[in-house]
Amino acid sequence: MSARSKARKRALDILFQADVRGEDLPAMLAVEAKRAANEPAREASWLYAREIVDGVIDNRDAIDEQITTFAKDWSLARMPAVDRAVLRIGVWEILYNDEVPTAVAIDEAVELAKEFSTDDSGSFVHGVLARIARSS
Repeated sequence: MSARSKARKRALDILFQADVRGEDLPAMLAVEAKRAANEPAREASWLYAREIVDGVIDNRDAIDEQITTFAKDWSLARMPAVDRAVLRIGVWEILYNDEVPTAVAIDEAVELAKEFSTDDSGSFVHGVLARIARSS
């Protein structure tokens, strides 16, 4: 598994935990940063995970607006928390990270959804992200 794939999993964990626990995302990120300082072997994945979470924090309203606009008949509150987190990662990579090809961002998000969410989440995430990619 690539360092970026591992980073996406770390970012998913941070975003999901903050969402489910109702905790402040920057505070959760700070806790994870302290933990990462004690794990030098995982530094490569931590740096990109932090970039993702910082990007989601900085662009949260615009990211959530994109998700809400293109998730046909689904409000953010109605989505499983894992799907919300995966979509936020995918949207950030598509719209705000020029280093990641759109197809890679979508594929990685779909794989996360398949691994960590419901049976239908992979196709749901793919559909939303594909519509966002086409519109941008």
